Amino acid sequence: SISFLYILISLFINNNIYSYLLYIFISALNTIVFPQASANSYVKLIPLKPLSLDAFTLCMRLSVDPDVVNQPKRETILFAYRTQNADELNVWQEKGKISFYLSSSGDGSSTGLAAFWVDGKRSTLQVYKQGHQVQSGGAVLLGQDPDSYLGDFDINQSFVGEITDVNMWDSVLTGSQIRHFNEKEWVGPTANVLNWSTMQYEVKGNAIVAPEKYI
Repeated sequence: SISFLYILISLFINNNIYSYLLYIFISALNTIVFPQASANSYVKLIPLKPLSLDAFTLCMRLSVDPDVVNQPKRETILFAYRTQNADELNVWQEKGKISFYLSSSGDGSSTGLAAFWVDGKRSTLQVYKQGHQVQSGGAVLLGQDPDSYLGDFDINQSFVGEITDVNMWDSVLTGSQIRHFNEKEWVGPTANVLNWSTMQYEVKGNAIVAPEKYI
C-alpha cells in the first residue's frame, strides 16, 4: 500500500523555473465519504481565489476502496478541475499508479522538465510542458470526472473511498516543507487557493460528510 506520494513537476518558463507540485498523502483519516460507485455523487469545492496558476501545490489525504481500484481496466478520478472548454488539472489512479494531467491547450512545449516524487524520493527528470498556465473560470470536483462542465460523468471512473484535507497553494512548497508536512505543528504558509479548514463546498448525490466522531 502507498503511505506517501509526492509528485513534483518542474517547468522552465522564460528561463525561470516554475514548479507544479502535487503532493498526495494516503491514510485512514477521513472526512468526505463516497460509499459506492455512482454517476451523480460529487463534492464541488469553492476556491478562495481563481485558479489562474503558473505554479501551485496541491495536497490531499485519500483512502481508496481497494476492491474498486483493483478492478481490471478501471480508472479512478482523485481530483478534477475543469473549465467550460477543457480538463485543466486532473489526478487519476490508473491500474494502481497515480497519473497527473494538465490541459493540452495554451502554450505547451516539449522542452519543459518534470520530476515525480514518490515516498519522498525524486524520479529522474523528464520532459513535460513549458510555458503552461492553469486557466481560471472552472469547477473543482471530488468524486467525478466531468467530460463537460459539471456533467457527463462516468460511473466507472467515479471515486469510491474517503477524502480529506484538500489544500492548494499558488506557490510551491519547499522540499523541507514537503518532508515535514504531516507533522502536527505545520509551520508552512497557509493554503490560499483551497483551504480545507475554511472550505466552502456543495455536496451532491450520495457523498457523505462524516460527523467528527467518526474521524
